[in-house]
Amino acid sequence: MDKMLVSPDGDITITNDGATILDNMEISDQIAKLMVDLSKSQDDEIGDGTTSVVVLAGALLEQAGNLLERGIPPLRIAKGFEMGAQIAVEHLNHIKDVINFSKDNLEPLIEVAMTSLGSKIVNKIKRQLAEICVKAVLAVADIDRKDVNLDLIKVSGKEGGRLEDTALVDGIVIDKEMSHPQMTKQVTDAKICLLTCPFEPPKPKSSIDTIISSKEDYEKLSKIEQDFFKDMVKKVKDSGATLVLCQWGFDDEANHLLLANDLPAVRWVGGVDVELIAIATGARIVPRFEDIKSEKLGKAGKVYEKAFGTTKDRVVVIEGCQNTRAVTIFVRGGNKMIIEEAKRSIHDALCVVRNLVRDNRVVYGGGSTEISCSLAVSQAADKISSVEQYAVRAYADALDAIPVALAENSGLSAIEALSEVKSMQGSQKNHRLGIDCMNKGTFDMKQQMVIDPLISKQQQFLLSSQVVKMILKIDDVIKQGTM
Repeated sequence: MDKMLVSPDGDITITNDGATILDNMEISDQIAKLMVDLSKSQDDEIGDGTTSVVVLAGALLEQAGNLLERGIPPLRIAKGFEMGAQIAVEHLNHIKDVINFSKDNLEPLIEVAMTSLGSKIVNKIKRQLAEICVKAVLAVADIDRKDVNLDLIKVSGKEGGRLEDTALVDGIVIDKEMSHPQMTKQVTDAKICLLTCPFEPPKPKSSIDTIISSKEDYEKLSKIEQDFFKDMVKKVKDSGATLVLCQWGFDDEANHLLLANDLPAVRWVGGVDVELIAIATGARIVPRFEDIKSEKLGKAGKVYEKAFGTTKDRVVVIEGCQNTRAVTIFVRGGNKMIIEEAKRSIHDALCVVRNLVRDNRVVYGGGSTEISCSLAVSQAADKISSVEQYAVRAYADALDAIPVALAENSGLSAIEALSEVKSMQGSQKNHRLGIDCMNKGTFDMKQQMVIDPLISKQQQFLLSSQVVKMILKIDDVIKQGTM
């Protein structure tokens, strides 16, 4: 289910992303802040599973409260939870599966990305977005080193249009427009000059006063300034550049000279965009006009300005770059809220695909993994003769919180659904059986293609148990600076 977050300024955010919800909540309780940090840790490390890790930690705290009421010391409970987490993680290695993919067989990656997108607001086009995410990750991935740099994937959006209009651009999309309305709107076989210096005469570093006492002095000063601009434009033009992208702005004089020299330009390009453009086009970032040379220019097949609907919103699209290791996912949507939620959903899917490129081991979703681990932990608890047995069994009960939440959100009777699947897993020895949330007529998550990366589940189990263990070891809260 989604949550509506309302800021003090009245801004509305609708999302079901756990990290976003917790990050925007106004929290004063210190223990609750630890749960926020837990969600952020999962998001930073894995990128997905932020809701599940908090639900599991909450269930463990609830079980810990019951054990404390029975008189079991908190340190023994913490030790038992740690033992339960280790048993669950070891069991994951027994029930894991491996997916094999290649550039000619992307279907396994697409299916996993669809699992991540299935619970999001964009689930009606999850197939299309999954394909876009997989292609984007593989475009920037180094398969031999199993390394993916998601910083090379820019996710940009523009209001208007439909979600179905979302597309992958083999290049960079800049939320800017040409600096002059009469400049060329399309440049083919562009040679791009990337500037990080302003298009203006140099300013003295110390404060000085310039006194103009006559018309001749003013005209002389004006001519010096014009000569500076002409020299700058000449250096760019002589290098062979056909397009200028500047990180800083420039005034009307420079704009007029660029137009007069048939040199289209874009100003106020963000620093991150400048770096991505440099990677995509092979350009060298130029910090001074004296350093402009033809070999420092970037190349692109086509650069054009694109307008949207009847609005004045425009973007500059750079396509056909010589290096495709920088791409843009351009999101469209009916309003800002949908676009922002679509961006968060795409981020989760990108992280899932990246994790599979790094480690192609998977487990099955729908609560099947948690139920299988719960049964394994319960069986292991019977072999423990110390007090920790109760905590280990409580850990197994806490794992049931995930499938119970899935059943409730799907409109099923949670206890009946969980009992039925647990019984079938125990009798059939099939760890792939989970909650049939979509009413597809089968409990086998492999047939439904509901798949999660193994490292995501491992991280959820370990992080949640570590945070709960830390909380259980706290016996007092002391404010700094007070006695």
